[in-house]
Amino acid sequence: MINREELLSQGDIKSKEIALNLMEETIRSADPYEAVKRALKVEDNMLIIKEKEFPIKGKIYVLAFGKAACSMAQAVEEILDDKIAEGIAVTKYGYSLPLKKIKVIEAGHPIPDENSMKGAHLGVELAKKVGENDILLVLISGGGSALFMLPEDGISLEDKMKTNELLLKSGAKIYEINTVRKHISKVKGGKLAKLVKGTLISLVLSDVVGDPLEAIASGPTVKDPTTFQDAYRLLKLYNVWDKLPQSVKRHIELGIEGEREETLKEDLPNVHNFLIASNSLACEAAKRKAEELGLNAYILTTTLEGEAREVAIAFGSIIEEIYHRERPFKRPCVLIAGGETTVTIEGEPGLGGPNQEFALSIARKIAGLKGVAVLAMDTDGTDGPTDAAGGLVDSYTLEVLRKKEGIDVEEFLKRHNAYEALKRAKALLITGPTRTNVNSIVIAVIL
Repeated sequence: MINREELLSQGDIKSKEIALNLMEETIRSADPYEAVKRALKVEDNMLIIKEKEFPIKGKIYVLAFGKAACSMAQAVEEILDDKIAEGIAVTKYGYSLPLKKIKVIEAGHPIPDENSMKGAHLGVELAKKVGENDILLVLISGGGSALFMLPEDGISLEDKMKTNELLLKSGAKIYEINTVRKHISKVKGGKLAKLVKGTLISLVLSDVVGDPLEAIASGPTVKDPTTFQDAYRLLKLYNVWDKLPQSVKRHIELGIEGEREETLKEDLPNVHNFLIASNSLACEAAKRKAEELGLNAYILTTTLEGEAREVAIAFGSIIEEIYHRERPFKRPCVLIAGGETTVTIEGEPGLGGPNQEFALSIARKIAGLKGVAVLAMDTDGTDGPTDAAGGLVDSYTLEVLRKKEGIDVEEFLKRHNAYEALKRAKALLITGPTRTNVNSIVIAVIL
C-alpha cells in the first residue's frame, strides 16, 4: 500500500501526484503475472511462447526463483493447470503467494541464507527429474541470484554470504557482482541448464541494465561469456580480493588454472530463453501515461548507471536547464530514466539504498524550483536493505530538512543515511512488495 497521503501532505502536490500516477503505471506494466499471461499459451497439446511452439509429449515441471517467482508461477498454474507434474518457487520473505501445485520456499535477499540453499537443492533435484520427453519451465526474475544459491563444493554458506556482502558494499555493478557469483556457484552461469535432459524453457523478467540474459539472476540457463579470470580481475578492481574467505579465493585460483568447471560456453539445442518484461518496457509505459495526461514526456535512458549521488547531480542539472531555459525540452514535461545506480559504502553506513540516496542528493539541485518533483524507486518495492522503495522529493524538501528538521544533508549523504533524512521530510516512498523487479526508475515532473 503506497503511503500516498503522507507524500501528498505538503510541497509540490500536483507534481508529486503526477509522479506517483506514472510510477503506478510502470509497476502495472511490469506485472509478472500479466507478463506471463501475455507470453504463454496452450493450444492443441502445444506450449506456445511468443509464436514458438513446443509439443507436450511428457511431463511439465516448473521451477521459479526471484522476487516475482510466485506471481509468475500463479499465472503458469492458471494456464497449465493439471498439466503441471511438480514445481518449486523460491522467493523473498514476504513475497509468497498461495499456489496449488507448486511448492513455495521463502529465502533471504539481498543476503542469501539456508533457505536459498534449500531452494536451490530442490531445484537441482527437480531439474534432474526432467526426462528427454519432458519440459522444464523456468521462471526467472530479479533477486534470483541470491534466492537460488548453491555454492561450489568446499565453499560454505557463510563464505558465500561474506563474499556477497563484500560485493554489495564495493560499488560494483550488478553484472560485475554476478560475474563473481557465477564462478562460485553450482547453478549459475548456465550450469542449471547442463542438468536438464529434456526441453528447458525460461521466461525471464530483466532486472539488469541493457537486459543481457546471461546477467539476469546470474544466467542459470544461459551461456556465459565471463571467465574465472574476469571474476578475479573484478575482485581486485573493487579491492575485495584480499578480504575474501580463503575457500572462495582458492576456488577461483583453481578455476584460473583450469582445475574447476567453467560456466556454460555454448548454446544448448534443448534450451530456449524468452525475455517477457524489462525496464525499457516499464519506461515506455510511463511515457504513454504522461502523454495521456497531456504532458510532453521523454525517456532519457534505460541504462542509467553510476554512483547514485553523483548521477543525481547530473540529472538535476538537466532539470535546472529545462526549468530556467526550456532546453533541451520545454515545460511542462516529464523526464523518465531507468537503470541501476550504485552506492559505494565507506565506513559504518546508515540506512538507505541507491534510490533513496539519489532522491536525497537531487533534492539539493531542485531546491526552489517550484512545480518540480522527482521520484526514484526500485521497482521491486525494496531499495537496499530497507522497507522503502525509494524517495519522492520536490522543491521544498531541502528547506524542510534544513530549517524544520535541522538536518545537514551533506552529512547524511556522507554517512549513507538517506532513509532517516527522507523519512523526516515525509519524502520516503513506501509501496510494499510489488512482486516484480525490473530495475530502478526515475521520474521527474517539471511543471
